Amino acid sequence: MEIAHIKNRIHEVRGMRIMLDFDLAQLYTIETKRLKESVRRNIKRFPEDFMFELTSNEWENLRTQIATSSWGGKRYLPFAFTEQGIAMLSSGDTIR
Repeated sequence: MEIAHIKNRIHEVRGMRIMLDFDLAQLYTIETKRLKESVRRNIKRFPEDFMFELTSNEWENLRTQIATSSWGGKRYLPFAFTEQGIAMLSSGDTIR
């Protein structure tokens, strides 16, 4: 994936620069569902300054900024990962 493409997937929420679970899953070439399962299995490694679930309002605001389709929608609100959370994902055996 190109650097410019990655930069377009960095957003600001709660005053932090974040990437969303589905964008990271695409980078790691795994299903979003599998990424979220791995995070939940290792939840103690992800304090709120590493990862948090977006609120409905945050997700709606982001969707309008990134022009994602409302067709089909998401069953669950996305996880937002800070730089530290992304580093934790890529280190060790968090993602399998």
